[in-house]
Amino acid sequence: MNRKLSRREFLKMASVGLGALAFSPARLAAFSGGASGVSPYKLLDFEYLSSPKRLPQFPASEIIGRVVDTNIDLRSTPTNDPAQNNSISKLEADTLVEWGRQVVGSVVGGLSIQRYVETPQGFIYAPVVQPTRNIPNTPITEVPAGQPGFWAEVTVPYVELTHEGVVASPWLQDHIIYNFPPRLYYGQVVWMDQVRTSNGFVEYRWNEDVNGHGYGYGAYGEFFWADGAGFKVLTEEDVAPINPDVDPNDKRIEADLDYQTLSCYEGTSEVYFCRISSGLSNIIDPATGQINDKLATPVGNLLTHWKIVSLNMTAGTFQSGYSTPAVPWSTMISGEGVAIHGAFWHNSFGEKRSHGCINVTPEDAKWIFRWTTPHVSLAQSEQRVSLPDHGTIVLTTELKV
Repeated sequence: MNRKLSRREFLKMASVGLGALAFSPARLAAFSGGASGVSPYKLLDFEYLSSPKRLPQFPASEIIGRVVDTNIDLRSTPTNDPAQNNSISKLEADTLVEWGRQVVGSVVGGLSIQRYVETPQGFIYAPVVQPTRNIPNTPITEVPAGQPGFWAEVTVPYVELTHEGVVASPWLQDHIIYNFPPRLYYGQVVWMDQVRTSNGFVEYRWNEDVNGHGYGYGAYGEFFWADGAGFKVLTEEDVAPINPDVDPNDKRIEADLDYQTLSCYEGTSEVYFCRISSGLSNIIDPATGQINDKLATPVGNLLTHWKIVSLNMTAGTFQSGYSTPAVPWSTMISGEGVAIHGAFWHNSFGEKRSHGCINVTPEDAKWIFRWTTPHVSLAQSEQRVSLPDHGTIVLTTELKV
């Protein structure tokens, strides 16, 4: 019987022996989600990873909910009170549902978010359902003339990936170990460096290289192809600065870590507001048993010093490791690792849950990216500044009890 590794065990193993694993044919149990909301597991072999994949049929609703975790309850009423015994069924990760509306429920167990998503089949706790849309695109058939590639944004619930080359990233190794197919999700932004039509439809090649295009594992020879219909090809207009005539010194961001909110100000006028998920605090260190704030978001005046369209975030902490490619619209505000960025892997905005960053929706992250300084064009892909120069000031506040 195979024992499933914890993520911590996996990352430890990956660091000592699987840094650039060449994939050999092996049988994988891969998860296959469907538009029906039923998500059976199906035994697949290596040919699945390397075979071309068209976009699946998605639910016909304006907003499509994507379940972001496994073993999630679909309930007959919007509460997790065990006395109600209201679980209808369990939903697996990437199950897609018709998103009707959000309702205020009754959540017990120390969680502050009380929202549930109402679907035709029942209620799902909102923090584990990403709201997505199905906006297919007419793909381009070649890389724009004179360009090394192009940026593209996922505009459908998810896109199946076709692997090419070696298995180098902890992210892909993780998917193999957990028997889950690699996918890109609504709101992610990726660098495409090739286009092909040899399989009867247009495919783009995602290359997360080291030239400001994500700093991922493309340099090791790990690439992916995907159905071009799932991506909007971005233009400079999509990242044009917002309110560029305002004096940059009059722009500031205030993030309230107690209430988990973020506001953008021009002088005394609030011009944007959103909910956030900042870093966890008061966490017990399993090594020492002591409570600490290693994952907490820094408090004080923070300075924007690096902005990048899309970034691979792979790291380990005392609590757990993580490996996430194509994190969109990252605005770095402290050191090399604390950023305001889009999060597509949860919908817990309003509660702390990150490893120190300020998570916002991809839509909010894009607005903030365009509004803050320094401005970053698609041609640049990233911008860095060093003291005494800096971009927009971010003030984070928190009451220490």
